[in-house]
Amino acid sequence: MQNYSKNKQYLDTQAKRESNARSYPRRIPIAIREADGIYVKDVEGKVYIDCLGGAGTLALGHNHPVVIEAIRGVLDDKLPLHTLDLTTPVKEEFVEELFTSLPEEFAKKARIQFCGPSGSDAVEAALKLVKTATGKRSMLAFQGGYHGMTHGSLSLMGNLGPKKQIPGLMPDVHFLPFPYDYRCPFGVGGKEGLEIGQTYIEQLLHDPEGGIVPPAGMIMEIVQGEGGAIPAPDSWVREIRRMTKEKGIPFIIDEIQTGLGRTGKLFAFEHSGITPDVVVLSKAIGGSLPLAVVVYHEDLDKWNPGAHAGTFRGNQMAFAAGTATIKFVKENGLAAHAEEVGSRFMSQLHDIQAQTHCIGEVRGRGLMIGVEIVDKQHALNKLGQNEPAHPELASRIQQECFKRGLIIELGGRHSSVVRFLPPLIITAEEIDTVSEIFLEAVKQAEASIKERLTQEV
Repeated sequence: MQNYSKNKQYLDTQAKRESNARSYPRRIPIAIREADGIYVKDVEGKVYIDCLGGAGTLALGHNHPVVIEAIRGVLDDKLPLHTLDLTTPVKEEFVEELFTSLPEEFAKKARIQFCGPSGSDAVEAALKLVKTATGKRSMLAFQGGYHGMTHGSLSLMGNLGPKKQIPGLMPDVHFLPFPYDYRCPFGVGGKEGLEIGQTYIEQLLHDPEGGIVPPAGMIMEIVQGEGGAIPAPDSWVREIRRMTKEKGIPFIIDEIQTGLGRTGKLFAFEHSGITPDVVVLSKAIGGSLPLAVVVYHEDLDKWNPGAHAGTFRGNQMAFAAGTATIKFVKENGLAAHAEEVGSRFMSQLHDIQAQTHCIGEVRGRGLMIGVEIVDKQHALNKLGQNEPAHPELASRIQQECFKRGLIIELGGRHSSVVRFLPPLIITAEEIDTVSEIFLEAVKQAEASIKERLTQEV
């Protein structure tokens, strides 16, 4: 009881002092004392495998030696810690490393904008950029998308929960269907559903009676993260790029969660071979420290000095940590590693799907994986599609994983998708351990739900 109260004491104090908007502690009741690699230790000494990884921020896990060395180097050399947007050798090294990591076709005509340290601020900057460059006002986004929690980025979000109580969000945002094959928005699925979606979007962009004024831009995640780890097919992405190019619509790719090797390529848009107009980056590029940038085609660089700023856009330790992280990811082939161990994990999750009764679909790319939890006790909907989401069971699975020392997060429709975002350094053996824990957790959660339903009857 003494050990339990130690965590509880921190959580109770947090609940009294912090905003009611706090979220993770409600599902992951832990006070972390130490962290190393893919492992965290709470104040009671219990060790957990971290498959949340700072929501994708910790590409190299916690306290990786190259990151620590880079941070110490800044401190030991008495380098400036804060420089607004004044340049420094550390900053220039980061820019060079980032640009040489991007596809040459994109990087050779690119400009970079440093902004506030969050992904949301980078999205806000991208919105202002394309509106300034085009003189237009409307934006196209996708159902299920997530681009941040600030006012403009929130307007682009598919999830109604965080935005339905906020009046006066950014106007002229129009939502398009995303190719979510498991729950096809057209009730068809497969190749036919994909083609219908493409046709719908193209007709809408060409229709003079479509109701949408020519847009300033379109923003999209190649793999929807918070939306449930839903990857867009490469052929579909190429078609969307063709449409936006033909209509002169700046195409913004949100790589905040996918960037730097997460999906098996350094950047998720590389899978399809497209060249976007704008790329928004944050999370992993700071090497675990706050950093966000917008990289875009030079033709869009129409705004005036000071048009977008941010006091903490000159975080020198983040530049150093980011440079070290990018180098390590490239030199050690972590993108290919993510694809390899991600495939291993997906295979094991499919085996778990066959051994249990509640998994509707296993999907994802690289080490960005989602497992959709469904209620197979209910009939299919009138379109004959898949079973309804099962948020209660998904929550139970998360709790059972936590009891067994595995930290995961939920997302997707009705928070019924178990999401895995482990650091890219996770080994094949550690993947096997995660799979074993997850299987036990799913079986126990199913048994608990079944027992409760039996008692209610």
